Amino acid sequence: MRFEISPDQIKKANIPHELFLTNLIANHILLAVAMGGLAGSFPWVMAIIPAISFSILGFTLWRAKHGIGRDSWYVMCHWQVCAKRSRIFLVMLGLLLTAVVLGWVGYTYGGMMKEAVWALVIGVGILPVMATVLVLIIVESDALYHANQAKLPDWVVARFPNADARVIEDEPHLTHPAP
Repeated sequence: MRFEISPDQIKKANIPHELFLTNLIANHILLAVAMGGLAGSFPWVMAIIPAISFSILGFTLWRAKHGIGRDSWYVMCHWQVCAKRSRIFLVMLGLLLTAVVLGWVGYTYGGMMKEAVWALVIGVGILPVMATVLVLIIVESDALYHANQAKLPDWVVARFPNADARVIEDEPHLTHPAP
């Protein structure tokens, strides 16, 4: 649905999407590639990536929770959209962490070969997280576009109704007449 929203509110509604996209692109892609070169000499440097990610995701969830009743309705709804996707991403990061712990336990106490541990961590942890990052980049880019168009998903409007919100009718899709 599209609403009548001021440009100032649209700018504020872009912030959660820009923050989430920064985490996904700058942190999980660009920084991961940059740190990957150092990981051979300093493997613990890779811990910077989840630390930044958990900080941003935690802030997003905190901000979404405290924005209810504090922010304007439209801005609060966009924080809720990002919070929902942040929870999905946290589940995926939890899956990665579980794979790492299981790999470590299997290698340390179960006698697993190092190659088997890497296969477990990459196949069950890293690949699903990478796929999720790519899908979330696409979905969040679309959400950022919708925020600029003063649109909200139907589920968030149903969950956080606002009787004062003015709905704007979308333009009908133009069809070309048959030749």
